[in-house]
Amino acid sequence: MSLPFLAADSGHDEYAADAALPHRVQDGWVRPYRPGPWRVAAAAMLLMLASYLLIAAVIMGLSGNGPGVATTLGAAVLAIGCALRLLRVGFWVSTRGLRQVGLLYTTTLSWDRVGSVRTAQQPVKWLGLPRTVQGQALVVTRSNGQLLRPLLTDHSADFLGRTEAFDQAADAIEGWAAELGR
Repeated sequence: MSLPFLAADSGHDEYAADAALPHRVQDGWVRPYRPGPWRVAAAAMLLMLASYLLIAAVIMGLSGNGPGVATTLGAAVLAIGCALRLLRVGFWVSTRGLRQVGLLYTTTLSWDRVGSVRTAQQPVKWLGLPRTVQGQALVVTRSNGQLLRPLLTDHSADFLGRTEAFDQAADAIEGWAAELGR
């Protein structure tokens, strides 16, 4: 008896080129690039700080310091929340629109509200700090002419030292905009 996946003439059409996929295509938000090493390192440092705070809260709890435990647990939860939010920062796309997630804000635009998406040479923030350098940024213009904050830059925590990855991510987002936008 031959196994169906080994037999050439088994008659199973489930892997034919015109067969439907075994799963439904999901319409969720995807980030067309991976988080960069600087962003992941910063989140890891925050999580390590949170682990030290949690250990300190246990020690304070064993010693009977109630207000100190509450304060330390609150700081640990805040550090964990900041680390998780830091990993979500970036541009997300779906068939419904474009979402820009910052540390403290989220802006969602449907594709009919997106005017243009292009790469521009301009002063950009270095690792999100106040210092600016000359670099490239993905500029998103709303249909009413307002600009979104330039979150995707070649000097951000995702792309510092990785210009090819920035170009690929910007091209992917521009492709989504060209295909699903106006």
